[in-house]
Amino acid sequence: MVTRIDGTAFLSGSFVPDAAILLEGDTITYAGPARGVPSGLTFDDHVRHDGLILPGLVDLHCHGGGGFSFPDTEDPAQAAPAIAEHRAHGTTSIVASLVTAAQDTLMSRVRALRSLVEAGELAGIHLEGPFISRARKGAHDPQFIAEGNAARTLELLEEGGGAIATMTIAPEADLDGSVSRALIAHGALPSYGHTDCIGEQMVTAIQRAQEELASVGPVARSLKPTATHLFNAMRPIHHRDAGPAFAAIDQAAAGTVVAELIADGVHTSADTVRYTFDLIGDGHIMLITDAMAATGMADGDYVLGSLPVTVKDGVVTLTEGGAIAGGTAHLLDVVRFAHLEAGVPLERAILAATATPATVLGRDDIGEIREGARSDLVLVESTGLSPERVMHGGTWVR
Repeated sequence: MVTRIDGTAFLSGSFVPDAAILLEGDTITYAGPARGVPSGLTFDDHVRHDGLILPGLVDLHCHGGGGFSFPDTEDPAQAAPAIAEHRAHGTTSIVASLVTAAQDTLMSRVRALRSLVEAGELAGIHLEGPFISRARKGAHDPQFIAEGNAARTLELLEEGGGAIATMTIAPEADLDGSVSRALIAHGALPSYGHTDCIGEQMVTAIQRAQEELASVGPVARSLKPTATHLFNAMRPIHHRDAGPAFAAIDQAAAGTVVAELIADGVHTSADTVRYTFDLIGDGHIMLITDAMAATGMADGDYVLGSLPVTVKDGVVTLTEGGAIAGGTAHLLDVVRFAHLEAGVPLERAILAATATPATVLGRDDIGEIREGARSDLVLVESTGLSPERVMHGGTWVR
């Protein structure tokens, strides 16, 4: 089946008016000015869109949605509502995030999610913990937090069979770098966060990981590590103790790390989002959701991992303690907030939710509208960026 879509499309980092996109099945065969389409072609479907045509969004940090939490996955079929919820709102590539848990639980969850990665339903698995700071645990169950353990890490990586994309670790929990080395050797990325470390420890961890990634070359997904949800679950910035957040920003600005940012108005304010984009260049900042089961659902009581959480007015907190416990935004909502509320140029916000996370995953078939890429598209209304149609792998899902 050959499909043609006409309109203003986001191509190579900028908007191209009067563009045409040709699709054959799950592959884009042409993306460029409409005048470049050969005359005389016939199409099974011809769509003319008055808004904006975006690449399918890529979320590297998502715990669930549609009433289901990835950390609860015992059977792969259970994850379908979460995948469908985000996909219908424009996120066509999702990395499923787990939370700190017992080793046997993590092994079981990795085993179940691995099949969804192999089937192309998920883009990977993210292990958030268990080697994190108790002082900056956020919504992680403290009874399962542990010091870095390379042997445990290797067990998980072997169970994942290449499906594990990233693992959040606190630099102070991996002072000898053995966990990071194990991840890198198996094609996964260390992501530094949930940390109470000093800035120097963050810099050391990032630079050491970058050197190790460069040394393994093509085996790595990316040549740069990442930083888990900048500012959140990190020692706060103080004028006498710059801490890990400033260190991560400095390293991202220097091009040695890619920083995650939850630009939703709950985890970070509009001013913070704008300042961060001002400091970090394109390619080294990516937008994420940290979404959990309540995304797309009503307020109420839910569970994240082993801990009960409460959602009120769309804000998720631990039922006991009140710490923020994930988000309820779709990635397109995050892009919208970054642009409309924080004033980030739309092109930059889109890159941070498409091409940049795709590059972190080592994928050249997603995150862009170009010849040879997968047919993942989001057709949005031009002013409010609300989703109107979504295509995943050549199939309209909305």
